[in-house]
Amino acid sequence: MKYPTVRNYVAGQFVDGDEPRSLDVFSPLSGAVISTVPLSGAAALDKAVAAAKAAFPAWSAIPIKERVQVFYRYKTLLEKHIQELTQLVHDENGKTMDEARAEVEKAIELTEFACSLPQLVSGELLEVSKGVECRAERKPLGVVASIAPFNFPNMVPHWTIPNAIALGNCMILKPSEQVPVSATRIAELLQEAGLPDGVFNVVNGDKEIVEAICDHPDIQAVSFVGSTKIAKVVYRRATSNLKRCVALGGAKNHLLVLPDAHTEMTASNVAASMSGCAGQRCMAGSAMVAVGSVDHIIDKLVEEARKIVPGQNLGSVISREAKDRIERYITEAEAAGAKVLLDGRHAVVAGQEAGYYVGPTVVDYVTPDMAIAREEVFGPVLAIIRTKTLDEALAIENASNYGNAAAVFTQSGAHARYVMEHASAGMIGVNIGVPVPREPFSFGGWNESKFGTADITGKSSIEFWTQIKKVTTKWNPESRVNWMS
Repeated sequence: MKYPTVRNYVAGQFVDGDEPRSLDVFSPLSGAVISTVPLSGAAALDKAVAAAKAAFPAWSAIPIKERVQVFYRYKTLLEKHIQELTQLVHDENGKTMDEARAEVEKAIELTEFACSLPQLVSGELLEVSKGVECRAERKPLGVVASIAPFNFPNMVPHWTIPNAIALGNCMILKPSEQVPVSATRIAELLQEAGLPDGVFNVVNGDKEIVEAICDHPDIQAVSFVGSTKIAKVVYRRATSNLKRCVALGGAKNHLLVLPDAHTEMTASNVAASMSGCAGQRCMAGSAMVAVGSVDHIIDKLVEEARKIVPGQNLGSVISREAKDRIERYITEAEAAGAKVLLDGRHAVVAGQEAGYYVGPTVVDYVTPDMAIAREEVFGPVLAIIRTKTLDEALAIENASNYGNAAAVFTQSGAHARYVMEHASAGMIGVNIGVPVPREPFSFGGWNESKFGTADITGKSSIEFWTQIKKVTTKWNPESRVNWMS
């Protein structure tokens, strides 16, 4: 195996799981086993929570300006080890090296934002009456948990780790059992940066450990990123146990293309949006709504998509099961009358014949009722739905159960503004196929793409990871007394 057996990380030590169950970790690039991961049970979680709970009083008592010094040092370590971290993501997730590096660079930006938190949570102070002051301060919750997905093994944990910990919480990270290796290195670098033992812990496992996190009485808040089906389950279970929860689910992002759109820019953006990270991201543009006469843009889009080659500038999908599921969507759409303009089924990369690859796929004349138009395919597949008017296009977008992102491609400011105002999505792009906000703006969708209040990153995350303490003080008994004092 290329990497050692993954172990849990508790109280500053790597420890074995509490149960004999384990799982092989496959590299989707080649299908080879690169490590094994323990499938821990509730007893392992209990130990991690106990360590976090023990570390919380001392960690939360440190002023935030001192706490963030750990993340200044940690950011430097991420930069120092960026090539190694990139290789880990490439090996266990199957991204191209360029995509894996971009993921780590985003993790660095997220860490950098956490270093700015002292300026954002300085509190409020007001003299509300003569000699009487009211102040509000942000306080940490205690022990919190982050459940991360397979598609971004380095970036998504950094959606939560820097902010939650810098704000004074102690954390349990549960990485995806399909990509657990990056979490090990994150733990090592946080320790090297000076994070006290117990403040950050990693517990590996599957469904059993997720349920235990939702049920544990000493965990105050849970964040989750994954499919909508599981996000609903996690949100209901965590909140039924009186925890805070923000659960991010899936997406079906619509790219509305108008006839006046810039041909080259639109084609390259749409192709990149649908195929980047092999389409395995909740911001992928998987449905293009062609408004009116845009055949010239579709022709250019197919030309651009042909330049995307599995094993070169297109990575693998996560598993054999994922490859089969993605190709099944294409086959079913074709059988229902859609036209496959570019077919990525049965892709094979020389020298990596056992890898899990799907080539870029463009399917035209898709109808809104087809599964490929409604469901999250999570692969490098674009479904083209044709409409006559912008209002028809928006009706299709707004009919989706999801609401992560939508984008419009046009040179008309009026049309762009119309989409911005009427699209039912939490993140909107104008001539941008992947409208991910940069820090300090937060990441989060609407409808069935997100459950819970506040967002998982940016300034909005402060609301989720802290609670407000209000203090009213009076020291001068000689001051005139009124109804406020």
